[in-house]
Amino acid sequence: MCSIHGIVKRAALVSALVVTALVDVIGQQPNPPGQVHRREDAVNQAYLFAHMTHQDYGRLYYSVSIDGLHWHALNGGKRVSEEYQGHPDICKGHDGRYYLAGNTSDGSPDIVIWVSTDLKKWDKHHTYTPDLRSTPDYAQALQRIGAPKLYFDASTSQYILTWHTPHKEGTKEDPERYWASQRTLYVLSKDLRSFSDHPTKLFDWDMGTIDVFLRKVGSQYYAVIKDESYPTLYWPTGKTIRISRAPSLTGPYSEPSAPISPNFREAPMLIPSPDDQAWYLYYEQYPGVSYGLSIADNLNGPWYQASGYTFHSDWDKYSLPANVRHGCMITISQDEYGELVKHFGIVKE
Repeated sequence: MCSIHGIVKRAALVSALVVTALVDVIGQQPNPPGQVHRREDAVNQAYLFAHMTHQDYGRLYYSVSIDGLHWHALNGGKRVSEEYQGHPDICKGHDGRYYLAGNTSDGSPDIVIWVSTDLKKWDKHHTYTPDLRSTPDYAQALQRIGAPKLYFDASTSQYILTWHTPHKEGTKEDPERYWASQRTLYVLSKDLRSFSDHPTKLFDWDMGTIDVFLRKVGSQYYAVIKDESYPTLYWPTGKTIRISRAPSLTGPYSEPSAPISPNFREAPMLIPSPDDQAWYLYYEQYPGVSYGLSIADNLNGPWYQASGYTFHSDWDKYSLPANVRHGCMITISQDEYGELVKHFGIVKE
Protein backbone atom coordinates (compact mmCIF):
# COMPACT_ATOMS: atom_id res chain seq x y z
CA MET A 1 0.00 0.00 0.00
CA CYS A 2 1.32 3.43 -0.92
CA SER A 3 1.98 5.86 1.88
CA ILE A 4 0.23 9.22 1.99
CA HIS A 5 3.68 10.83 1.67
CA GLY A 6 4.40 8.86 -1.53
CA ILE A 7 1.07 9.78 -3.08
CA VAL A 8 1.59 13.47 -2.33
CA LYS A 9 5.14 13.31 -3.72
CA ARG A 10 4.00 11.67 -6.97
CA ALA A 11 1.12 14.16 -7.30
CA ALA A 12 3.54 17.04 -6.92
CA LEU A 13 5.81 15.53 -9.60
CA VAL A 14 2.90 15.08 -12.04
CA SER A 15 1.75 18.64 -11.37
CA ALA A 16 5.26 19.97 -12.07
CA LEU A 17 5.44 18.01 -15.34
CA VAL A 18 2.05 19.35 -16.42
CA VAL A 19 3.08 22.93 -15.67
CA THR A 20 6.35 22.43 -17.57
CA ALA A 21 4.47 21.01 -20.54
CA LEU A 22 2.02 23.90 -20.50
CA VAL A 23 4.85 26.44 -20.41
CA ASP A 24 6.50 24.71 -23.37
CA VAL A 25 3.23 24.73 -25.31
CA ILE A 26 2.44 28.33 -24.46
CA GLY A 27 6.00 29.45 -25.21
CA GLN A 28 6.01 27.88 -28.67
CA GLN A 29 3.87 30.48 -30.42
CA PRO A 30 2.95 29.98 -34.09
CA ASN A 31 5.22 31.53 -36.69
CA PRO A 32 4.04 34.61 -38.61
CA PRO A 33 1.89 33.95 -41.68
CA GLY A 34 3.24 34.35 -45.19
CA GLN A 35 6.08 31.85 -45.10
CA VAL A 36 6.75 29.03 -47.61
CA HIS A 37 8.02 25.50 -46.97
CA ARG A 38 10.32 25.51 -49.98
CA ARG A 39 12.30 28.52 -51.17
CA GLU A 40 11.45 27.77 -54.80
CA ASP A 41 7.76 28.28 -53.95
CA ALA A 42 8.33 31.88 -52.85
CA VAL A 43 6.76 34.65 -54.91
CA ASN A 44 9.11 37.11 -53.18
CA GLN A 45 12.46 35.36 -53.12
CA ALA A 46 14.62 37.64 -50.95
CA TYR A 47 14.83 41.07 -49.32
CA LEU A 48 17.29 43.92 -48.91
CA PHE A 49 17.32 46.26 -45.90
CA ALA A 50 19.28 49.44 -46.69
CA HIS A 51 19.84 51.25 -43.41
CA MET A 52 22.06 53.33 -41.19
CA THR A 53 23.39 52.34 -37.77
CA HIS A 54 23.19 53.83 -34.31
CA GLN A 55 26.94 54.56 -34.31
CA ASP A 56 27.10 55.83 -37.91
CA TYR A 57 23.87 57.72 -38.43
CA GLY A 58 23.05 58.79 -41.98
CA ARG A 59 25.43 56.41 -43.78
CA LEU A 60 24.63 53.36 -45.93
CA TYR A 61 24.65 49.75 -44.68
CA TYR A 62 23.03 46.56 -45.98
CA SER A 63 21.30 43.59 -44.37
CA VAL A 64 19.49 40.81 -46.24
CA SER A 65 16.84 38.20 -45.56
CA ILE A 66 15.33 35.16 -47.26
CA ASP A 67 12.09 35.05 -45.27
CA GLY A 68 11.54 38.75 -44.50
CA LEU A 69 11.83 37.97 -40.79
CA HIS A 70 15.44 37.06 -40.03
CA TRP A 71 18.03 39.56 -41.23
CA HIS A 72 21.82 39.30 -41.56
CA ALA A 73 24.33 42.10 -42.07
CA LEU A 74 26.48 42.30 -45.19
CA ASN A 75 30.04 43.56 -45.62
CA GLY A 76 31.13 42.63 -42.13
CA GLY A 77 28.75 45.22 -40.72
CA LYS A 78 30.66 48.04 -42.46
CA ARG A 79 29.43 50.72 -44.86
CA VAL A 80 28.63 49.64 -48.40
CA SER A 81 29.21 53.18 -49.74
CA GLU A 82 31.58 55.87 -48.56
CA GLU A 83 29.79 58.63 -50.49
CA TYR A 84 26.10 58.22 -49.72
CA GLN A 85 24.48 60.22 -46.93
CA GLY A 86 20.87 60.36 -45.81
CA HIS A 87 17.97 58.18 -44.72
CA PRO A 88 18.26 55.52 -47.44
CA ASP A 89 15.18 54.92 -49.58
CA ILE A 90 15.35 52.79 -52.74
CA CYS A 91 12.89 52.20 -55.56
CA LYS A 92 13.15 50.28 -58.82
CA GLY A 93 12.61 52.67 -61.71
CA HIS A 94 11.13 52.81 -65.18
CA ASP A 95 14.35 51.52 -66.75
CA GLY A 96 14.93 48.58 -64.42
CA ARG A 97 17.64 50.43 -62.50
CA TYR A 98 17.51 51.23 -58.81
CA TYR A 99 17.25 54.80 -57.53
CA LEU A 100 18.23 55.96 -54.06
CA ALA A 101 17.30 59.26 -52.38
CA GLY A 102 19.38 61.04 -49.76
CA ASN A 103 20.56 64.35 -48.34
CA THR A 104 23.61 65.33 -46.34
CA SER A 105 21.50 66.74 -43.48
CA ASP A 106 18.02 68.08 -42.80
CA GLY A 107 19.44 71.58 -43.12
CA SER A 108 20.87 70.95 -46.60
CA PRO A 109 18.87 72.54 -49.46
CA ASP A 110 19.58 69.60 -51.78
CA ILE A 111 18.10 66.16 -52.37
CA VAL A 112 20.61 63.86 -54.06
CA ILE A 113 19.38 61.04 -56.31
CA TRP A 114 21.69 58.05 -56.83
CA VAL A 115 21.40 55.25 -59.39
CA SER A 116 22.61 51.63 -59.57
CA THR A 117 22.19 48.70 -61.93
CA ASP A 118 23.10 46.04 -59.37
CA LEU A 119 22.73 47.55 -55.86
CA LYS A 120 26.49 47.14 -55.38
CA LYS A 121 27.75 50.45 -56.69
CA TRP A 122 25.89 53.75 -56.54
CA ASP A 123 26.52 56.75 -58.83
CA LYS A 124 25.09 60.24 -58.52
CA HIS A 125 22.19 60.69 -60.92
CA HIS A 126 20.92 64.20 -60.14
CA THR A 127 20.77 66.84 -57.43
CA TYR A 128 17.40 68.50 -56.92
CA THR A 129 16.96 71.70 -54.90
CA PRO A 130 13.29 72.38 -54.13
CA ASP A 131 12.09 75.94 -53.62
CA LEU A 132 10.28 75.20 -50.38
CA ARG A 133 8.70 78.64 -50.02
CA SER A 134 7.02 78.25 -53.41
CA THR A 135 4.79 75.51 -51.97
CA PRO A 136 1.17 76.71 -52.27
CA ASP A 137 -0.30 77.66 -48.87
CA TYR A 138 3.06 77.02 -47.22
CA ALA A 139 5.08 80.18 -47.68
CA GLN A 140 6.17 79.94 -44.02
CA ALA A 141 8.12 76.73 -44.71
CA LEU A 142 11.53 76.53 -43.06
CA GLN A 143 14.59 75.44 -45.03
CA ARG A 144 14.51 71.87 -43.75
CA ILE A 145 14.22 68.66 -45.79
CA GLY A 146 13.68 65.45 -43.85
CA ALA A 147 13.95 61.84 -45.06
CA PRO A 148 13.31 62.14 -48.82
CA LYS A 149 11.62 59.04 -50.27
CA LEU A 150 11.02 57.78 -53.80
CA TYR A 151 8.21 55.78 -55.37
CA PHE A 152 7.77 54.87 -59.04
CA ASP A 153 4.12 54.56 -59.99
CA ALA A 154 4.06 52.19 -62.95
CA SER A 155 0.42 52.93 -63.78
CA THR A 156 1.17 56.62 -64.44
CA SER A 157 4.83 56.17 -65.44
CA GLN A 158 6.05 58.80 -63.01
CA TYR A 159 8.04 59.12 -59.83
CA ILE A 160 6.87 60.86 -56.70
CA LEU A 161 9.51 62.28 -54.37
CA THR A 162 8.27 63.03 -50.85
CA TRP A 163 9.86 64.55 -47.76
CA HIS A 164 8.85 66.47 -44.63
CA THR A 165 9.39 70.18 -43.98
CA PRO A 166 8.43 72.13 -40.79
CA HIS A 167 7.15 75.70 -40.49
CA LYS A 168 7.90 76.46 -36.83
CA GLU A 169 11.13 76.49 -34.85
CA GLY A 170 11.19 74.69 -31.54
CA THR A 171 11.59 76.64 -28.32
CA LYS A 172 13.05 75.76 -24.94
CA GLU A 173 9.54 75.78 -23.49
CA ASP A 174 8.01 73.86 -26.41
CA PRO A 175 10.54 71.86 -28.47
CA GLU A 176 7.76 69.64 -29.78
CA ARG A 177 6.12 72.40 -31.78
CA TYR A 178 8.91 72.00 -34.36
CA TRP A 179 7.95 68.37 -34.91
CA ALA A 180 4.21 69.00 -34.81
CA SER A 181 4.70 71.55 -37.60
CA GLN A 182 6.16 69.00 -40.03
CA ARG A 183 4.18 68.65 -43.26
CA THR A 184 4.74 66.15 -46.07
CA LEU A 185 5.55 67.71 -49.45
CA TYR A 186 6.01 66.13 -52.87
CA VAL A 187 7.08 66.72 -56.46
CA LEU A 188 6.53 64.55 -59.54
CA SER A 189 9.04 63.52 -62.20
CA LYS A 190 9.29 61.31 -65.30
CA ASP A 191 13.07 60.83 -65.14
CA LEU A 192 14.30 62.17 -61.75
CA ARG A 193 16.10 64.98 -63.58
CA SER A 194 13.24 67.41 -64.15
CA PHE A 195 10.54 67.93 -61.53
CA SER A 196 7.22 69.68 -60.91
CA ASP A 197 7.30 73.48 -60.88
CA HIS A 198 6.94 73.60 -57.11
CA PRO A 199 6.47 71.30 -54.11
CA THR A 200 2.90 70.56 -53.03
CA LYS A 201 1.40 69.40 -49.74
CA LEU A 202 0.45 65.74 -49.98
CA PHE A 203 -2.35 65.80 -47.40
CA ASP A 204 -5.36 68.11 -47.04
CA TRP A 205 -5.62 67.55 -43.29
CA ASP A 206 -3.60 69.66 -40.88
CA MET A 207 -1.48 67.25 -38.86
CA GLY A 208 2.23 66.73 -38.30
CA THR A 209 3.56 63.88 -40.47
CA ILE A 210 7.04 62.52 -41.19
CA ASP A 211 8.63 59.40 -42.75
CA VAL A 212 5.80 59.08 -45.30
CA PHE A 213 6.07 56.60 -48.16
CA LEU A 214 3.55 55.56 -50.82
CA ARG A 215 2.55 52.23 -52.33
CA LYS A 216 -0.12 51.10 -54.79
CA VAL A 217 -1.93 47.83 -54.12
CA GLY A 218 -4.70 46.89 -56.51
CA SER A 219 -6.50 50.09 -57.46
CA GLN A 220 -5.76 51.87 -54.17
CA TYR A 221 -2.84 54.06 -53.15
CA TYR A 222 -1.64 53.87 -49.56
CA ALA A 223 0.36 56.41 -47.59
CA VAL A 224 2.18 54.93 -44.59
CA ILE A 225 2.89 57.77 -42.19
CA LYS A 226 4.21 58.60 -38.77
CA ASP A 227 1.76 60.75 -36.82
CA GLU A 228 4.17 63.39 -35.53
CA SER A 229 1.94 64.96 -32.89
CA TYR A 230 2.99 64.31 -29.31
CA PRO A 231 0.84 61.65 -27.59
CA THR A 232 -1.53 62.95 -24.91
CA LEU A 233 -4.89 62.00 -23.47
CA TYR A 234 -6.37 64.22 -26.17
CA TRP A 235 -4.19 62.89 -29.03
CA PRO A 236 -3.54 59.24 -28.15
CA THR A 237 -2.37 58.43 -31.70
CA GLY A 238 0.72 60.65 -31.41
CA LYS A 239 4.08 59.19 -32.49
CA THR A 240 2.48 56.07 -34.00
CA ILE A 241 2.44 54.54 -37.47
CA ARG A 242 -0.85 54.98 -39.35
CA ILE A 243 -2.12 54.41 -42.90
CA SER A 244 -4.16 56.60 -45.25
CA ARG A 245 -5.80 55.67 -48.58
CA ALA A 246 -6.48 57.47 -51.86
CA PRO A 247 -7.91 56.71 -55.31
CA SER A 248 -4.94 58.35 -57.05
CA LEU A 249 -1.24 58.89 -56.43
CA THR A 250 -1.54 62.47 -55.18
CA GLY A 251 -4.81 62.04 -53.32
CA PRO A 252 -7.05 63.12 -51.82
CA TYR A 253 -5.94 60.88 -48.96
CA SER A 254 -8.35 59.73 -46.26
CA GLU A 255 -8.02 60.57 -42.61
CA PRO A 256 -5.34 58.30 -41.15
CA SER A 257 -6.28 54.92 -39.74
CA ALA A 258 -6.08 53.85 -36.14
CA PRO A 259 -2.49 53.23 -35.01
CA ILE A 260 -0.70 50.16 -36.34
CA SER A 261 2.12 50.52 -33.81
CA PRO A 262 2.51 51.59 -30.19
CA ASN A 263 3.48 55.19 -29.40
CA PHE A 264 7.03 56.44 -29.99
CA ARG A 265 7.59 54.47 -33.17
CA GLU A 266 8.88 55.85 -36.47
CA ALA A 267 10.62 55.05 -39.80
CA PRO A 268 8.11 52.46 -41.07
CA MET A 269 9.09 49.95 -43.77
CA LEU A 270 6.75 47.64 -45.67
CA ILE A 271 7.42 44.37 -47.50
CA PRO A 272 5.19 41.56 -48.81
CA SER A 273 5.68 38.10 -47.33
CA PRO A 274 7.43 35.35 -49.30
CA ASP A 275 4.11 33.84 -50.40
CA ASP A 276 2.71 37.32 -51.19
CA GLN A 277 -0.30 36.72 -48.94
CA ALA A 278 0.67 38.92 -45.97
CA TRP A 279 2.32 42.27 -45.26
CA TYR A 280 5.20 42.84 -42.84
CA LEU A 281 5.40 46.40 -41.51
CA TYR A 282 8.54 47.19 -39.50
CA TYR A 283 9.07 50.32 -37.40
CA GLU A 284 11.71 51.59 -35.04
CA GLN A 285 11.25 52.27 -31.35
CA TYR A 286 13.35 55.35 -30.95
CA PRO A 287 15.95 56.45 -30.19
CA GLY A 288 17.40 53.27 -31.65
CA VAL A 289 16.02 51.01 -28.93
CA SER A 290 14.54 48.16 -30.99
CA TYR A 291 12.34 47.26 -33.95
CA GLY A 292 8.71 46.17 -33.94
CA LEU A 293 6.77 44.23 -36.57
CA SER A 294 3.06 44.40 -37.36
CA ILE A 295 1.40 41.94 -39.74
CA ALA A 296 -1.80 41.96 -41.79
CA ASP A 297 -3.20 40.13 -44.79
CA ASN A 298 -4.16 43.43 -46.42
CA LEU A 299 -3.20 47.06 -45.91
CA ASN A 300 -6.63 47.93 -44.54
CA GLY A 301 -5.94 45.66 -41.57
CA PRO A 302 -6.54 44.43 -38.99
CA TRP A 303 -2.90 44.40 -37.87
CA TYR A 304 -1.28 42.51 -35.03
CA GLN A 305 2.18 42.77 -33.53
CA ALA A 306 4.60 39.86 -33.80
CA SER A 307 6.83 38.90 -30.89
CA GLY A 308 10.47 39.96 -31.07
CA TYR A 309 13.33 41.46 -29.06
CA THR A 310 12.34 39.33 -26.05
CA PHE A 311 15.73 37.56 -25.86
CA HIS A 312 13.96 34.20 -25.79
CA SER A 313 14.48 32.37 -29.08
CA ASP A 314 11.17 30.51 -28.96
CA TRP A 315 9.31 33.83 -28.63
CA ASP A 316 11.34 35.91 -31.10
CA LYS A 317 9.67 35.48 -34.47
CA TYR A 318 11.92 38.02 -36.21
CA SER A 319 15.45 39.29 -35.70
CA LEU A 320 17.67 42.09 -37.00
CA PRO A 321 21.38 42.84 -36.58
CA ALA A 322 22.34 44.91 -33.57
CA ASN A 323 22.31 48.71 -33.79
CA VAL A 324 20.42 49.03 -37.10
CA ARG A 325 18.54 52.30 -37.55
CA HIS A 326 16.03 53.43 -40.12
CA GLY A 327 16.11 52.94 -43.85
CA CYS A 328 14.04 50.93 -46.32
CA MET A 329 13.25 47.32 -47.18
CA ILE A 330 12.69 46.09 -50.74
CA THR A 331 12.17 42.75 -52.43
CA ILE A 332 15.02 41.41 -54.55
CA SER A 333 15.48 38.31 -56.69
CA GLN A 334 17.31 35.18 -55.63
CA ASP A 335 20.08 36.03 -58.12
CA GLU A 336 20.43 39.56 -56.72
CA TYR A 337 20.58 38.15 -53.20
CA GLY A 338 23.32 35.74 -54.26
CA GLU A 339 25.31 38.46 -56.00
CA LEU A 340 25.11 40.79 -52.97
CA VAL A 341 26.21 38.01 -50.61
CA LYS A 342 29.03 37.04 -52.96
CA HIS A 343 30.20 40.64 -53.38
CA PHE A 344 29.95 41.86 -49.77
CA GLY A 345 29.92 38.68 -47.69
CA ILE A 346 27.28 37.89 -45.08
CA VAL A 347 27.45 37.94 -41.28
CA LYS A 348 25.77 34.90 -39.74
CA GLU A 349 25.23 35.49 -36.03
